[in-house]
Amino acid sequence: MATGNLTHVTEFILMGVSDRPELQVPLFFLFLVIYLLTVTGNLGIITLTTVDSRLQTPMYFFLRHLAVINFGNSTVIAPKMLVNFLVSKKTTLYYECATQLGGFLVFMVSEIFMLAVMAYDRYVAICNPLLYMVVVSRPVCLLLVFLTYFFSFVTAIVVTPCVFSVSYCSSNVINHFYCDNVPLLALSCSDTHLPETVVFFFSATNLFFSMIIVLISYFNIILAILRIRSSEGRKKAFSTCASHMMAVTVFYGTLLFMYLQPRTNHSLDTDKIASVFYTQIIPMLNPVIYSFRNKDVKCALKEFLKNPCKKIQSYMNF
Repeated sequence: MATGNLTHVTEFILMGVSDRPELQVPLFFLFLVIYLLTVTGNLGIITLTTVDSRLQTPMYFFLRHLAVINFGNSTVIAPKMLVNFLVSKKTTLYYECATQLGGFLVFMVSEIFMLAVMAYDRYVAICNPLLYMVVVSRPVCLLLVFLTYFFSFVTAIVVTPCVFSVSYCSSNVINHFYCDNVPLLALSCSDTHLPETVVFFFSATNLFFSMIIVLISYFNIILAILRIRSSEGRKKAFSTCASHMMAVTVFYGTLLFMYLQPRTNHSLDTDKIASVFYTQIIPMLNPVIYSFRNKDVKCALKEFLKNPCKKIQSYMNF
């Protein structure tokens, strides 16, 4: 067996969403439906914003990448979680666990910054509409998306090895339904001060800078809307950012609930509930939020369903 700084653990056991046997099958079907809706909704958004000529603006370019992120975030977690509902031994290999944590961090941080990018996009559209296509040009869109993925990969590449650099000696039961850094560090039998500091630094920094961008953008958006004299103009301006405001509120509200609650009330079970929300429920809700209130998306969907082959063929020819 390994000694010193090497881990003694070759696999972990995931406790799952619930350890009650009678709930495993009902929870399997519940989360299967959620995952299928997530896949359908986000792949639908990706397809529509790719093949429909009316959905080629910066707003829909960012929405397409948000759908990619939501699909990825859910897919990193859901398949393994669904399998574990149906098996008695809910194990995950050491390196499989590390890979899942890395994938989760990539998509989670990407969503944090993509929502900030979309808030900036809405700010420019409402506060500087005449310069919109100049300020949010194609090169700028590509740069913003690149930076979003770059920061997320940097976070994953630094945090994941740091979490798995500690020793796991005997206990290997993770009180979670996927490999997350907090329950993993709680299992360690070595000093966790450095990895906890690294996790806190990246979590706080990513959340702080993204929220600052969102808050400043929406502060200016609200001021711009209030300066519009006609009620029709205010309604039109508000409708352009209402879907994004709803998505931001749900996502950041969940994260703030998780991170700002008092330590006396904080528990891994609470983290588990919050994690279900932002890894499974929010990726399912986002396509609904953005399509239900969006006339362009609804029209594009109706046309696509009438003749999907023609739409795809015209896109391929283009």
